[in-house]
Amino acid sequence: MSGAPEGQSTATRPLLPLWLALVVALVGGPVLDLAFPDVGWWPLAFVGVVLALVSLIGRSAWGALAVGLVFGVSFYFTHIVWITRYLGLLPWFGLGGLEALLWGLGSIPIALAYRWMPRVRGGRWARLVALPALVAGLWTARELVMGSWPYTGFPWGRLGMSQSESPLAHVASWTGVAGLTFLMVFATAAAVEWVRLGAWRSWPTAVPTAAAVAVLLLTPAFPTTPAGTLRVGAVQGNGPAGYFDEREPYDVFQSQLDATEPLLGEDLDVLLWPEGGIDADPLRNESVARVLDRLAESFDAPLIVNGATQRDDAVFNTSMLWEAGTENPVALHDKRVPVPFGEYVPDRWFFEAIVPDLIGLIQREYTPGTNPPVFDVDGVRVGLAICFDVIYDDVVWEGARDGAEVYMMQTNNADFRDTDENLQQLAFARMRAIETGRAVVNLSTVGTSQVIAPDGTVIDGLPAGEAGAMLTDVPLRTGLTPAVVIGAAVKLVLGWGSVVAFAVLAGARLVARRGGAQTTTPAPEGTGVVESV
Repeated sequence: MSGAPEGQSTATRPLLPLWLALVVALVGGPVLDLAFPDVGWWPLAFVGVVLALVSLIGRSAWGALAVGLVFGVSFYFTHIVWITRYLGLLPWFGLGGLEALLWGLGSIPIALAYRWMPRVRGGRWARLVALPALVAGLWTARELVMGSWPYTGFPWGRLGMSQSESPLAHVASWTGVAGLTFLMVFATAAAVEWVRLGAWRSWPTAVPTAAAVAVLLLTPAFPTTPAGTLRVGAVQGNGPAGYFDEREPYDVFQSQLDATEPLLGEDLDVLLWPEGGIDADPLRNESVARVLDRLAESFDAPLIVNGATQRDDAVFNTSMLWEAGTENPVALHDKRVPVPFGEYVPDRWFFEAIVPDLIGLIQREYTPGTNPPVFDVDGVRVGLAICFDVIYDDVVWEGARDGAEVYMMQTNNADFRDTDENLQQLAFARMRAIETGRAVVNLSTVGTSQVIAPDGTVIDGLPAGEAGAMLTDVPLRTGLTPAVVIGAAVKLVLGWGSVVAFAVLAGARLVARRGGAQTTTPAPEGTGVVESV
């Protein structure tokens, strides 16, 4: 057919035979995982993206599903193997399999973008700019869908989160993690197209890739304004806080009290305990409440503690602000996003019919909280995110918009002792510090606990598996980063904008195909050619 853009046939041809693409995808998943803690070789994130994209180029929808599914399986089954620590293989297969399926389905539009864009807009600059932008947008949209659905989603493997210890992390203070993901994939996809086109013969064509790399490497963190310090005592009790740990009543509470003793007599502004540091309900247990009253009096400072609480017929995972000489608690914050199949069972009737023994182990039915994720601690606004709430953008951003000058993130990693889970979650906390321009005190029952500066550097810490306490002057900050102000809009544009752009591309491809069919006539029988009119 005449009139096709130069190089169109090679542009839409698979780079790899299907069998080799499946092998590349199988290797690519673990390579991408190595960019995350505890290995944390952050440049490998780009290698993983290259392997993912190269294996998809030229694939049909079914081929993309197969390749994407293999990549998703090899990544997620490696990335969240920690889930087997106490829970066994079934939840690992269930969650990993679901995430792999969503990854595979999200790979289809990326592959189709590679097939359709050169046929609709086959020019060099479309290949070097528009195509990488669409691919990066579709990758980001897939992350956003997986991070919010089904139920509350599982945004654990977001590409941008792999950069918590890299110089690229500062970009997140301007664009949020979604924007960082987009720029990483755009730079990678643009470089792939630059190589495919043989464009090294014309150095100006390297501008899109070079510009993206420059933005990633040279963008400084957005500056927030220093506002003094807060002297924080943070206690890691290392008690038997796991779901399956053997323990007597109040064992976890006692371990926190024991680990707090070295701080007695110290001058501090607030005492922080981790998630689940109280294995009783202080709202209903008067003896526990009295102990907390005396503790606040002995320090002459407020406490921020956490435990399961019941109000009316609902149970919450609750952080409490406890002060001396007043009716306590002064303020409550309930976890916004309880973990499906961990803190509650959605559609319990359905899953009990499938795996009754496993679902029967999960007796907790926490209710999502609605109260603000901020405490006023003697005039200092403290932002909160309980355990896995750290992985949800909206909870963290709301705290900053409500005036948080520092974050205190309470967690309990006891169900995942001696695995990568706590270090992966710690990377989320570090990215939140950079993204919001606020220091973060990330405190676990069993470690690793750290105080993280607004630039992501570690100020103080406690190792995993050891009881201990930190007494740290934590910097305070005011002012909002662009990520907090426009982060939701960035996600909207990159997510839905990419879907709309893909739909427009699909429509243009359909029109082009129909137009091509209407302008061709069959050659005389036996000639073996099709002639353009």
